[in-house]
Amino acid sequence: MVFVQDMLLWLQDTDVATAIRESDLLFPAVETVHVLAIALVVGTIAQVDLRLLGFGFRGRTVAELTRAVLPWTLGSFLLASVTGALLFASNPVHYFANGPFRLKFLLLLLAGGNAALFHLLGRRPVAARLSGAVSLCCWVAIIASGRWIGFTLQ
Repeated sequence: MVFVQDMLLWLQDTDVATAIRESDLLFPAVETVHVLAIALVVGTIAQVDLRLLGFGFRGRTVAELTRAVLPWTLGSFLLASVTGALLFASNPVHYFANGPFRLKFLLLLLAGGNAALFHLLGRRPVAARLSGAVSLCCWVAIIASGRWIGFTLQ
């Protein structure tokens, strides 16, 4: 565990982390981009999930809808990951010890595993609906835990 603590302290002392942490504008700017990127991730994923659940987008097959939104989903997820890493770097010791932060990462892993299973196992109707429901629940919980982080850091 000492190695992890040393890595977190090293990251916190980098020039980029210090600049983000100490700037009146940089942290809010990075956080704004992070929130907008997450909104795009969730918005595109929700379209597919709602289609799987039969609640909309019936004019397109799941495959068509997935092909249409996947580039937006992946691009915005990459942007959210980069900005999230920058936010984390600004105060990694506190973030790493934060329960909601850890919960968010657990939920991200669950959402990723759910998506992988969906793409690997095909699109059987019951499994697809279950996957859509699990995905929506995960992403709502990811957003909630992400907001919770800001209220529990000291």
